[in-house]
Amino acid sequence: MAKLYFYYASMNAGKSTNLLQADFNYRERGMATMLWTAAIDTRSGDKAIESRIGLGAGAQRFAPDTDLFERIGAAHAVQPLACVLVDEAQFLTKDQVWQLARVADEANVPVLCYGLRTDFRGELFPGSATLLGIADALVELKGVCHCGRKATMNLRVDEGGGAVKAGAQTEIGGNDRYVALCRRHFSEALAG
Repeated sequence: MAKLYFYYASMNAGKSTNLLQADFNYRERGMATMLWTAAIDTRSGDKAIESRIGLGAGAQRFAPDTDLFERIGAAHAVQPLACVLVDEAQFLTKDQVWQLARVADEANVPVLCYGLRTDFRGELFPGSATLLGIADALVELKGVCHCGRKATMNLRVDEGGGAVKAGAQTEIGGNDRYVALCRRHFSEALAG
């Protein structure tokens, strides 16, 4: 029986790299995969999924109104899929996570989701909250804080490097806007 997986971590922990390696492993064995990422993140251009170490691949893009069960089912009917891989899974809606669960349960296709657990305020993203609640397997990928401890938090910073304490939950950015920190250094940065 196929499973729904959630691989989560702070920024810069290798989520996209891990996804691309898993995709390569399937394709190297002649198996078809389908890659998805959030339409909101357009930084990578043609390589819809791109890791910070330079690996990249094209992917379908999901918006909040994308019916993933329908779209994946249509592709699976044309060419059987061995795996579905989703990057930026924190941007999935609750309904989309349940659609992916149906892909695993009804189409018997494993679904591997990769994303952030929490935002810059330490609050769960809706997609991540639903994945944490219903995924068959939860896998934490490890990032590293500047102190050497495990990074679990994502600090949003302004142009001067100062901590941002308020704003929209979603603001696309990389190392210029976010710093992965342990909880202690995250709390210290917000305090002051």
